[in-house]
Amino acid sequence: MPIWGVGFRAWGFSSNLTLNPGILPGTSVNRSASWVDPLIGGRYHIDLPTGFLPSGFGLTGYGDVGGFGVGAHSDWQLIGTVDYTPTPWLNLHLGYRSLNFDYTASGGFDLGFNVHMKGPILAATFKF
Repeated sequence: MPIWGVGFRAWGFSSNLTLNPGILPGTSVNRSASWVDPLIGGRYHIDLPTGFLPSGFGLTGYGDVGGFGVGAHSDWQLIGTVDYTPTPWLNLHLGYRSLNFDYTASGGFDLGFNVHMKGPILAATFKF
């Protein structure tokens, strides 16, 4: 059964560049940006039938989209995992994540990010 929701994702970046004096005088430049993006997202999980695999295995797909010009121009991610629940209080996840955002700062200086991060994900969820 799909689960839908809304939320926020907070971002913060800073960059420092220092050039030591030599033939030319030294200088230092510092830039930073932080923002919060509103998100809408959905998740779907299905338990795999027992038989070939022992019980406790499942598949999860998750995606969200946000930004909408409030923080970043666009902000989205997709995650797909194979899940295993060895005990009622522990879930293990192995999968792939793709996260992208496009942000340009305002405030008199050019600072922008257009980033696409992707790769494997290994996670655990502990239930209390």
